[in-house]
Amino acid sequence: MSDLHAAPAAADDVSWSQWKLIRVKFGSHKLALVSIWLLGAFYLVALFAQFLAPYGTWQPSPYAYAPPTHIHFFFHGKFVGPMVYRTRIESDPETFERHFVVDASRPARIHWFVRGASYRWLGFIPSSLHLFGVEQDAQLNLMGTDILGRDCFSRDLIATQISLTVGLIGVFITFVLGCLIGGASGYYGGVVDNVVQRFVEFVTCLPTVPMWMALGAAIPASWSNLKVYFTITVILALRSWTGLSRQVRSKLLEMREEDYIVAARVAGATDWEIILRHLLPGFASYLIVNLTVEIPRMILGETTLSFFGLGLRPPTVSWGVLLQDAQNLAAISTYPWLMFPACMVVVCVLAFNFLGDGLRDAADPYKE
Repeated sequence: MSDLHAAPAAADDVSWSQWKLIRVKFGSHKLALVSIWLLGAFYLVALFAQFLAPYGTWQPSPYAYAPPTHIHFFFHGKFVGPMVYRTRIESDPETFERHFVVDASRPARIHWFVRGASYRWLGFIPSSLHLFGVEQDAQLNLMGTDILGRDCFSRDLIATQISLTVGLIGVFITFVLGCLIGGASGYYGGVVDNVVQRFVEFVTCLPTVPMWMALGAAIPASWSNLKVYFTITVILALRSWTGLSRQVRSKLLEMREEDYIVAARVAGATDWEIILRHLLPGFASYLIVNLTVEIPRMILGETTLSFFGLGLRPPTVSWGVLLQDAQNLAAISTYPWLMFPACMVVVCVLAFNFLGDGLRDAADPYKE
């Protein structure tokens, strides 16, 4: 009797499509599931960064290097909701060292949906609405301030827009170049394959970081931030497409003599129709996995260039630009909150790597 009940389940398993099998196997990878939710949160923050940030990117204050503000909910034993205490700056008359003194008698309520620094959401919708804020004479610095008194929490949130989108745009360019060049090399073979592979070997032999630094140093200082932004994405993509190109080539060399490819050729399909509509979709799951691996490489590349001052420059803010303030070890030991952008880079890169591992395991037909 048990065999009779087990048969329909087995038959149902056999009827599952490839994508359903991938979804089921991916759901068993716990780290990948956590990572996809975490990355979703990162990109939601990037989308609404100016709204979530209580201050503007370049909004200064007299509270330079102020420590993180503590949020309180009770005042004199009574629950009053989220609030902060006002602070004042006192200087030691002998050492001239500044101290931030908390005035526990002067609370400031945290208000929701307040008006503050103006910004343009998505680059063209003007607004000044922020999720939360405090009165003008109080400070709400959840991650402290930098040397100019600018709120590090707001700057870290807004920096996610540049750092995360650089990865997406750069990977898109890498994906297009890798698929087209690798597809042509693998499908045509012969002279085309030899020429393309010699060029790929030349690009691969170039050392990554020195090449990025050389190309980044060639960017004119007079260029606008928008030009520099897109130039950096192109620089990162020019070095990253070679690996995907070779992998696509090897797959197409293996698949181009399959029966369904021969049938498509006999039916009158053009070469590029065969490559784009038949060959590349044949290993789409592998291409998806490759994309999740390339995005963190792009993020690290932008962070490295900006950290050395060769990539994005102020007033643009990215994780690499913000980490320029953390180059001084003495400053880091005294003001450790300046290292928070590095923590965001580490978490984001690990999340992408775990997501790639989960997708690779789910897309591998030989892995149980």
